Amino acid sequence: MDVLDTWERRLDLAGRAIPYFVLVLTTAMYLVVGTDSYPTTAVNVGIAAATGLWMLWWFTLHPGWRSRPGLMGVFFVGILVAYGVLGLREPLFGFFSFAGYVYAVEVLPGRWKLAGVSATGVLAATSLHGGLPLPEPGPIAVYLIIVVFIVVIACTFTAFGHITTEQSRRRKQMVAEMAAMMRENAGLHAQLLIQAHEAGVLDERQRLAREIHDTLAQGFAGIITQLQADENPPRHVETALRLARENLSEARRSVHALRPPALVDATLPDALAEVAAGWADQTGVAASIHTTGAARALHPEVEVTLLRAAQEALSNVAKHARASRVGLTLSYMEDVVTLDVRDDGSGFDPGARTDGFGLVAMRQRVSRLAGALVVESEPGGGTAVSASVPAIPAGAVR
Repeated sequence: MDVLDTWERRLDLAGRAIPYFVLVLTTAMYLVVGTDSYPTTAVNVGIAAATGLWMLWWFTLHPGWRSRPGLMGVFFVGILVAYGVLGLREPLFGFFSFAGYVYAVEVLPGRWKLAGVSATGVLAATSLHGGLPLPEPGPIAVYLIIVVFIVVIACTFTAFGHITTEQSRRRKQMVAEMAAMMRENAGLHAQLLIQAHEAGVLDERQRLAREIHDTLAQGFAGIITQLQADENPPRHVETALRLARENLSEARRSVHALRPPALVDATLPDALAEVAAGWADQTGVAASIHTTGAARALHPEVEVTLLRAAQEALSNVAKHARASRVGLTLSYMEDVVTLDVRDDGSGFDPGARTDGFGLVAMRQRVSRLAGALVVESEPGGGTAVSASVPAIPAGAVR
């Protein structure tokens, strides 16, 4: 699709260059083979130059005017007048009819395209005929045959091109609509997955809460009660009491599915910066983080997934890459948020190496949100890990 779009843009540029090309070529041919006197030649070349300036001013230098039918109507009438004058003064300028066809299709709306092409065809036939016919049946018949032939051919190709262009436009619109629907469906799918995941987490949390409450928490509470019964406990008893209290607090904390500590009071970019800074201190490898787009609060599952992906990617760099620097890029887009982790380490051949458990876990995390994980690497060329997930806003699923 990209190749076709590229060729379409090239053809569009070529189509807009054709009027200038035929005008310059025709003028050059006229100067070489023309037999007119100097004054006549000067006038014809002057008209051709004025026509080129007309095209330059109205069409090329003011592209915004192309969406204004009234101005484009004036522009096209000027082209017809210039072509009619040139064609009647010198049949060689009949080649300039290509400009009339191009501009009729480009600037005129709807059925006016056919009217513009027909008018251009009449002028082309008149130029080809050498001017208007003599007032005799034979010359008039020949002239009319030429007019009908050129106009019918020109209108047929114009109608065919218009239909083809309209079909292409509708296909592009359908593709764009389908892509938008797919993005919307991916977002909805991700939200459903998050909702199902949260439901499962809630059930598991409630089960663990009951188990911890009925076993560990009550056991720790009983131990604390017994240890507190002695008014003057020895040091080891005080130590046991402190540990029991700490573990009771930890048991109660585990009942609540708390977010990672880095995300409790920080945004995702800040949390990633904190993780990268801590990792750099531990490994001695330089780590930088860059954020693009408008950062915003996302659903906790999205932020946790990207944070865990960053931690796992950095862990892999420390274990395997032998890198001298690492760069993290967090990109906020309209529908997607992407985390890229790139290093300049030893790299590896993805085709000759299966994912370790860390990459598998990372891929599973990202897949649960209808996202995608891409790993690019080559021996000696470093490694790039890219995790993309839907940019589900905070509070979208409860």
